[in-house]
Amino acid sequence: MPYAPADAHVRFALHSDHQPAVIATTTGPTADAARSHLHDHGFRSTGPTTMVLARIDHEAPHYTAQAAEQLRRYGFTTEIDPALQEEIDTEWTWANYSMPWCSRAEIRQVGAAAQRIHDDIAEGRLTIHLHADDGHTTVAVGSYATGVRRHVHLHGENHLRQVSTSYDTEAEAVAEFHRLYSVAVRPGPAPLTDLEQTVRRLLAGTTPSTSEGTSAPAAEPPVAEPGEHEAFLAALFDQDRQWERYRPFDETTIASHESLTVRVEFTHEARHRTDVAWTIAEYDGPVGERLWHATITACTPVSLIHTMLQYLDAPPLATADHPDGVLHDAAWHPASHPARTTWAAPDRSIVFESAPHAVADRWMLYGGEDLDRAAWTIRLSAGVPLPLLAELAESAADLFPSPTRPTTRSLPSPARGLPAAVPAQRTRGR
Repeated sequence: MPYAPADAHVRFALHSDHQPAVIATTTGPTADAARSHLHDHGFRSTGPTTMVLARIDHEAPHYTAQAAEQLRRYGFTTEIDPALQEEIDTEWTWANYSMPWCSRAEIRQVGAAAQRIHDDIAEGRLTIHLHADDGHTTVAVGSYATGVRRHVHLHGENHLRQVSTSYDTEAEAVAEFHRLYSVAVRPGPAPLTDLEQTVRRLLAGTTPSTSEGTSAPAAEPPVAEPGEHEAFLAALFDQDRQWERYRPFDETTIASHESLTVRVEFTHEARHRTDVAWTIAEYDGPVGERLWHATITACTPVSLIHTMLQYLDAPPLATADHPDGVLHDAAWHPASHPARTTWAAPDRSIVFESAPHAVADRWMLYGGEDLDRAAWTIRLSAGVPLPLLAELAESAADLFPSPTRPTTRSLPSPARGLPAAVPAQRTRGR
């Protein structure tokens, strides 16, 4: 390789909007040659004289040091900002790293492998067919454009994503993915994580402060505060005599309606956003078959739970016959997908989803714009009455009064006479 004259200069500094991403500024007659070397090290052009290195494993300073060393060997003049040099010299570790047996070098190897997967997806070398939430993290199945065993299962997110299994054919990989994750399978790639979105914005030369036309992030979904579900359950028994209490175990309470056709189970130990706190089922008689059932996770706004139980206790005389009309009137945003239809609240903090071919999760209402990372979820099986879904949609829509659509009714109190100390709904950050 020809020697590069010393008047080609590269300055490295931490990115002002996202650390530890690095900006390289190139000047001099042979700047194009320097930029070519930087591209080989993962830097991407964001302007005539600037390039950015942003990684999902947060190792940009480490790889910047390697790039600077190579440039110096080729004769380029390099300068590293003191703050970046401090980052390079600091041997930090991941908090609560999921593979604690790994050395620092091994952690870096895992991150580098995850970075390669991220880059392969972003640049079209790896196509993701399906994804799912296995209860702990995101999993996916995809195919590389070239390679021997190029059909793979992926496990994990960001710096922890790995190839877990390889297959000879796409059909084999997809069939096994369906067998492993069943109804949790969703079409296409999973929504980008916050870190992936940030990295891609930086590499494209846009940031939240400089990009134009970027849609505003979804608002925080309303969630129940700690203790609200317990207080609602207590009020249900104290002030609504149609429900009778059973508590077969210390961690579970069962509420049976006086009609003997509705059963509600509440799990007192539910804490995490994915923990099921409530299970509701309706039967066609005291000893009949189950008609439908629903599960409700912790943090679900109490007003939504109240709407469901109120309908089961005493259905209103007049209600809409389908949730679609309610959501349309409330100006929710519809979107069609191959296997489902979704309606998003105006601020995208709540989504109502219909999967017409599913049995267990025929209908879903969840907080947040991404089901895989929802703050809370209500799942309803096939057979649920459409008027109940319309009431649930109305209750969800009433969480977003606006000048163009005032609330059509007062927000329901969680139960008749429920103490004021237990609000019907409240918003908090998570």
